[in-house]
Amino acid sequence: MFRNRTEAGQKLASKLEAYFGQPDVVVLAMPRGGVPVGCEIAKALHAPVDIFVVRKLGVPWNPELAMGAVATGGVRVLDEEIVRSLAISAEEIAKVAAAEQAEVERREHAYRKGRAPLPVTGKKVILVDDGIATGSTVRAGVAALRRLKPARIVVAVPVAPCAASMMLREVADEVVCTIEAEDFFAISEWYEDFTQLNDADVYSLLENASGLISAA
Repeated sequence: MFRNRTEAGQKLASKLEAYFGQPDVVVLAMPRGGVPVGCEIAKALHAPVDIFVVRKLGVPWNPELAMGAVATGGVRVLDEEIVRSLAISAEEIAKVAAAEQAEVERREHAYRKGRAPLPVTGKKVILVDDGIATGSTVRAGVAALRRLKPARIVVAVPVAPCAASMMLREVADEVVCTIEAEDFFAISEWYEDFTQLNDADVYSLLENASGLISAA
């Protein structure tokens, strides 16, 4: 188990030492829980850190089933096979996408306060979360991130089920995971302290990490 997300980030950073000090590395943390993990990685690697907000587009009558995602940068991706097989109309997609895009924009405003997002085109991007359950949201994040044309996408998480890690290795260039578990129930069971963060917490973490990295 990890004591908290800070310790999880520190342990994960030790597995990413190959990226230390590289000028083309960018750490993107998925809010909210991925931010304290990502900030620790960014500090350890002396890399810039930013958020990458991903919102799953749930099928209207089955929101847990993802038909796509919207993400930072105005990116939208659709799972054409699911859309086609379930005969989901363009109007239904547009309604769900509009609601989730509004939440992406709300979070970006709350976390950045007008600061421009870090450019990722041509960069080695380390996409961070505090853990993976099914992997569907991170998979959607990778697909959305591809649209921004990074040179490399590394998914980095403290803990994930073995099956989810295998699935993500099919879409990411690299997956780095501290603990890959056969028996997996929930991300929270791997943390002693899994306190939920609010928007102010995320903003404060990003500001603090940016200051420390700039001073390094």
